[in-house]
Amino acid sequence: MPRLFRLQFDPDVLTDEMLAFVTDPSPSRNERAIVQELNDLHPESVDVLESMLLDGTEDRADVAAYVEAVFVHELTG
Repeated sequence: MPRLFRLQFDPDVLTDEMLAFVTDPSPSRNERAIVQELNDLHPESVDVLESMLLDGTEDRADVAAYVEAVFVHELTG
């Protein structure tokens, strides 16, 4: 069956926004637009970002791998 909906996004921008969240030490990071967008579209990702934050993720490649696996392959594949 063909997909009825297709999400359109820029993986590089999504990666940059997610990385900015996980590397932001201030509590105001929860007010970022990416948090609101993900809460509406893919709330599981907010939990993953919080885990990355706690783990001390700072490497863009780690965040990019997550975006690729979940958003590029899973949602658009």
